[in-house]
Amino acid sequence: MSMNVTLNNGVVMPALGFGVFQTPPEQTVASVVEALRVGYRLIDTAASYFNEREVGEGIRQSGIDRSEVFIETKLWISDYGYDEALHSFDKSAGKLGVEQIDLLLLHQPLPTDFDKTIGAYKALETLLADGRVRAIGVSNFMPDVLADLLAQTSVVPAVNQVEVHPYFSQPDVLAANAEHGILAQAWSPMGGITSYRGDSSRSTFNDPVIGQIAQAHGKTPAQVMLRWHLQEGRSAIPKSVNPERIASNFDVFGFELSTDELAQIDGLDTGVRGGPEPAAVTLEAFHRDIPEA
Repeated sequence: MSMNVTLNNGVVMPALGFGVFQTPPEQTVASVVEALRVGYRLIDTAASYFNEREVGEGIRQSGIDRSEVFIETKLWISDYGYDEALHSFDKSAGKLGVEQIDLLLLHQPLPTDFDKTIGAYKALETLLADGRVRAIGVSNFMPDVLADLLAQTSVVPAVNQVEVHPYFSQPDVLAANAEHGILAQAWSPMGGITSYRGDSSRSTFNDPVIGQIAQAHGKTPAQVMLRWHLQEGRSAIPKSVNPERIASNFDVFGFELSTDELAQIDGLDTGVRGGPEPAAVTLEAFHRDIPEA
């Protein structure tokens, strides 16, 4: 299995990336340096994480050439609309300290103002045509909203980053992505969100099915879950600030799950979402001012 995936526009992206959601700025630089040292080459951030500047600093401090690192970030809903989104690119690129962003996503659809969502996506299309981004995509787009976007725009998203883990695998979303050649990228790929939200007595990390598979391979539950994503053709962006976990999360290329094991993990889906309901994301509830670069 390759460590890379080819997006629908021919751009090659590492399948396994490093996420920095909820990583405080002061811990972000060291975490990114460590992830790059271990071997990660895809770093995922977002305007609304307020740590793009530190991601850029971590990449520079790592000593690894910019051309070797695939940088992914996301525009927040407060910056939707065509002109606003073009300016939001400048804010993100300025904080990251780069001329070009490898993958730029719309962080959420804005169902209450879909015209602004379309405007923002058209700005991504312009940035792509101008070579300021190498690939564009979306995040948290459900099949009906994705269909609306496709009907009003011309570039099919390269990626749809969504909550996917053994307890919430969104088969309908994965099918819609696949139908359009859109790569599914999993956030909370190991179901960490199930540990810090909701019924904490049940966690993917102590699930008996995943535990048995892990034991059979001499691997950890986390490694088994990441391997499941990769073998099913998804990208995954685990996050951690712990150097041992940063390293073990990357050590998933030396073993293979059987078809039966993959099916057992698929069978754990509960249909229960951990993150916010995408249709409930409104400016009123989720407005965040994204500062200038």
